[in-house]
Amino acid sequence: MKLRTLMLGGALALTAVTGMAQADTAPVVTPYHYGEKMDVQKVLAMHETDTNVCKVINADIKYLDSAGKVQDVSYRKMSEACDFQN
Repeated sequence: MKLRTLMLGGALALTAVTGMAQADTAPVVTPYHYGEKMDVQKVLAMHETDTNVCKVINADIKYLDSAGKVQDVSYRKMSEACDFQN
């Protein structure tokens, strides 16, 4: 019985440590503020919400700054559908 309790406690502790390690590596998305200077050296990815309606949508850009650190910034913009409407 003590062995089972010890094994269960060890498994729970290992699960907790693994969860904390994964939480530390989750990307932090910071919102863009108008006029903010962005140190973009290379764009890695851009994503925006797909829609066929002309409206304001959420978008984000992932890039490398001059220090080589990956940055993820969210912003709001008009959807691509607005380009095709009069």
